Amino acid sequence: MIDDVVKLFKEMDSKDLRILAGIEIGMKHFEWVPAEDIMKYTRLSHSALEFKLKTLIKNNMVIATYQPYEGYQIYFDGYDTLALNTLVKRGTISAIGDEIGVGKESVVHEAVKEPELAFGEAQGVILKFHREGRTSFKSVKRTRSHLEGKEHFSWIYAARLAAKREAAIIKKLYPEVSVPKLLDNNRHALVMDVAKGTLLFKTKLEDPEWFLNEILRQVSLVYEKGYIHSDLSEYNIFVNENGVQFIDWPQYVEISHPHAEELLERDVANVLKHFKRKYRIDRDPKDIVSEIMQS
Repeated sequence: MIDDVVKLFKEMDSKDLRILAGIEIGMKHFEWVPAEDIMKYTRLSHSALEFKLKTLIKNNMVIATYQPYEGYQIYFDGYDTLALNTLVKRGTISAIGDEIGVGKESVVHEAVKEPELAFGEAQGVILKFHREGRTSFKSVKRTRSHLEGKEHFSWIYAARLAAKREAAIIKKLYPEVSVPKLLDNNRHALVMDVAKGTLLFKTKLEDPEWFLNEILRQVSLVYEKGYIHSDLSEYNIFVNENGVQFIDWPQYVEISHPHAEELLERDVANVLKHFKRKYRIDRDPKDIVSEIMQS
């Protein structure tokens, strides 16, 4: 739980953070980072390192194995701690609020960014931690094209790469496409502006035709830029009085993808299915996809 991470984060010292960083670096080369490598990175004696590691293990920051050798992995709470430490030092966030969304591959929290000027107001932001690889590395590797050909990768690699990927596409789309602005990215964490409005599936629209047209216009803008969301539905579209915003981009593909048309049609069909079920608006996804691809 992030509440536990925040509480423990305040109690940690520079040696704790250096141990976590050493294990993080070692996981680029080892499934289980040898204790000797951590000692070299931290310059701690074995007894001092062992004392610190016992506390980190107790606090779910690190996990250990002792067969066939003594080795360690960073755990999600430990990785969250490293990301939080960097984001706080940068001034990107100063406090974390409630959890507002959780899925198989991410956890989303409210957070606060202090004003740049002393007399300004604090800014509410969104803090998203990627969790790719938490349940099954093989499954993630099979379903993510950006992991193809990677023989050795850990869950932190998968989560970090997913966050980097999402950060990159948001930068490419914003502001021409209506997506929340990216404020910062470190490791597996993203900090973004709060999405405007409410999620489509939770909202009763007074003018559903207008909103459907606006959603499809945004899909077309994304396509014009060379991309397809490829996981679009009423669960990651925000609606507000002025328009819509798309969130959750780690599964995007380029329009050169061999299944680009199929993925575009799936996105469109998902949206149309929602509007047909809730508002009895009936449109042909194939016709719309054809218009988008020819525009």
